[in-house]
Amino acid sequence: MTAKIIDGKAVAAEIKQEISSEVLELKSKGLTPGLGTLLVGEDPGSKSYVAGKHRDCAEVGIESIQVELPDGASQKDIASAIEQLNHAKEVSGFIVQLPLPKSVDTNYLLELIDPEKDADGLHPVNLGRLVLSGSTKIDSPLPCTPSGILELCIRYGIETKGKRALIIGRGITVGRPLSLMMSGRGVDATVEVAHSASENVGELISQADIVVAAAGSPHMIQAEDIKPGAAVFDVGITRTDDGLLGDVHPGVMEVAGFVSPNPGGVGPMTRVMLLKNVMRLARTGS
Repeated sequence: MTAKIIDGKAVAAEIKQEISSEVLELKSKGLTPGLGTLLVGEDPGSKSYVAGKHRDCAEVGIESIQVELPDGASQKDIASAIEQLNHAKEVSGFIVQLPLPKSVDTNYLLELIDPEKDADGLHPVNLGRLVLSGSTKIDSPLPCTPSGILELCIRYGIETKGKRALIIGRGITVGRPLSLMMSGRGVDATVEVAHSASENVGELISQADIVVAAAGSPHMIQAEDIKPGAAVFDVGITRTDDGLLGDVHPGVMEVAGFVSPNPGGVGPMTRVMLLKNVMRLARTGS
């Protein structure tokens, strides 16, 4: 068996085409969706990531507004910039690029974001709505990486109802929200979350129909760990002397049914789901 590669780049390109049509429709109604970004400092990775978001916006016709502050920006300066984005009419939704300087209270600043303009879907209010949603439809923005994973399941016909899903990692951007989303009505997976204190992780992996590896531990999942035919999503990434390595060893391709590689799998989907959140916020904000 050789796994089918889940091509996040190709799916993201399809979704961008869909968004382009939606943007034209919104503009015909007098609505122009806009993404705002707040970048503090000169971190090369952050600058590259933000630049990519603005390129994505240009491709689909979404306006983009970039606010940059120097490394020495104070907490007051950052709070003021967030407040300006909260009230900017041309901004449907925005993100504060992390990490922020160590001298400021990141959680305090992120909570200043208007939940109705939270393009990342990670504001405590929106995460709370996700917790409360249960079996009901949720209209608030959803976290981008988990949304991208579920979209890939849909587009590749990966069955989730009643299937055992193991999420490795309990971070706020992937593990925690994804566990809620995968167990929600309509997805209906049976979800387990493994983390650094979990025991018998190998046994859990071997029983899972769907494995999402978001631990940031290079090649922690080997071919012999995987249930034959399982769908495997490699999300975690680590910088090593050998380059950037995902959590999943390439040998898993010989056992799994589907593999979302890293890079090229979930990453492009995270960016495109951000655009979908902006579109959702533009509609609800109208």
